[in-house]
Amino acid sequence: MTIDGGTLTVEPARRIDDDVEFYDVPVELAVLDIAGTTLRDTWLVEGAFTRASEHIGLVQSDDDQERMLTFVRETMGQSAIEVFRSLAHNEFAAQRAVSIFESAYRERLSSVVPVDGAEQTFELLREAGVSVVLTSGFSRGTLDALIDELAWRDLVDATLCPADAGRGSPSPDLPLTALVRTEAQSVDSMVVVGDTVSDMRAGIAAGAGLVGGVLTGVHSAEQLHRAGADEVLTSIAVLPAMLGVSAEL
Repeated sequence: MTIDGGTLTVEPARRIDDDVEFYDVPVELAVLDIAGTTLRDTWLVEGAFTRASEHIGLVQSDDDQERMLTFVRETMGQSAIEVFRSLAHNEFAAQRAVSIFESAYRERLSSVVPVDGAEQTFELLREAGVSVVLTSGFSRGTLDALIDELAWRDLVDATLCPADAGRGSPSPDLPLTALVRTEAQSVDSMVVVGDTVSDMRAGIAAGAGLVGGVLTGVHSAEQLHRAGADEVLTSIAVLPAMLGVSAEL
């Protein structure tokens, strides 16, 4: 990653063909996951999943709860409806569970806190000419309530949920929709960052020039690397420095 004449650039980390040389591409877009990446809310997400699962009868014992939470952690980053469809094997029950899950989450919005340095990351990237788009597996209503609670609406260029794009992670729809919305010139100019295996797979499927993992969520560095992360960072606060952006820029 370099700064050339004030333009932030990144060397794509994956080659399509070994005969093709690496080349610098201007970074125009950073697509950042919210839960676990820019926001510390893992405990709240798990609590909301537990309440919803109990309500529809998926959890009736401690063993049931542990199995459910293990699956939720493994699939973290995917939209809630897809997770509940896998757990419930019943569309009506899954839809009901999502409604309860999001209601439980929204009841505790006042307790969520940003990852340290997240807001400065938004500011530094945008000052460097990089569009910032936040993505989430929540519904549009819950995502809007969350963004308003954090007062982030004016800090980023756009927010996206699966309803805006078609599918959530690990499909490439959210990053690609962000690319279209911000009118970035190519997928190589896009950086995708998240805390889950699903986020890594979405970034790779979208052809992002750089896919980065962060360790503020539930998945480990080993899991993120195995899923294809080009870089794994301690937190989103490290991203500007990794891209060559600093407070002095």
